[in-house]
Amino acid sequence: MKRAFTLLSFGMALALASAPLLASGNVDNGKTKAAACFACHGADGNAVDPQYPRLAGQYNEYIQQALHEYKDGRRNNPIMKGFAGTLSDQDIEDVAAYFSSLPTKLDTLKGHIQGD
Repeated sequence: MKRAFTLLSFGMALALASAPLLASGNVDNGKTKAAACFACHGADGNAVDPQYPRLAGQYNEYIQQALHEYKDGRRNNPIMKGFAGTLSDQDIEDVAAYFSSLPTKLDTLKGHIQGD
């Protein structure tokens, strides 16, 4: 009985700790909210200009983290800070859900890393 209670407690702790990771946005709402992103990152998330990151297929949590870091100033880019600054937490989840759901066209890093 004690072992079952310990395992159950451990499972509950893991579930509670991972709850923020399970937060997901709405892909359709994200597409609408990401319209301003399309000029640089492309509507399909595969920017053609190498100065802009390709967002299609990127990890959802990474996109969310990056947008939060632009919003609060931990990442220093005035253009992205302006865009991210207008997004709510739900908007960020939705935009990340949209871009992470798209297929990437980046199948290799050749030509996409400095010095390559």
